Amino acid sequence: MKISRPTENEYNVASFQYRYIQAVTGEDAFKTLRENISVVENFYKNIPAEKLHYRYSEGKWTPIEVLGHIIDTERILAYRALCIARGEKQSLPGFEEEDYVKATNFEKQSLKNLLLQYKAVRKANIMLFKTLTTKELKRIGKANNINYSAGAMAWLITGHELHHLNILKERYL
Repeated sequence: MKISRPTENEYNVASFQYRYIQAVTGEDAFKTLRENISVVENFYKNIPAEKLHYRYSEGKWTPIEVLGHIIDTERILAYRALCIARGEKQSLPGFEEEDYVKATNFEKQSLKNLLLQYKAVRKANIMLFKTLTTKELKRIGKANNINYSAGAMAWLITGHELHHLNILKERYL
């Protein structure tokens, strides 16, 4: 099973998501989906406990909130991949990430609980992507009024989390 790098007609290269897809090394998002389970888990387990709830500036997310955001975003992108793969004709809604983080209690959840959620979501999505045919992965649909292929969503999931891990490295470690 391989999910090849999306072509320019499978996502909007002018959108901010372009940087997420470019952040993924290699030519197989499926491989990165599998490998990043341990990457993310090890990364978070190496953050000193006192920094898990630290904000480097007012209004910025803590590392715990970032992990919650990564989980939420993966759930949304996987749902989009499923809908697009199944031929959904309507544009799927966007979401306001700041509002999602503010509306939850990530700060009151333990790192252990969030990592369990992360791994469960990732493993379920690996199974989802594993079942999609090449035709389904290449199928184009709309999310937030932007054209995407179902396969591009796998690249966005992995690139999005890498983007946030890089920010955490720069600002917190």
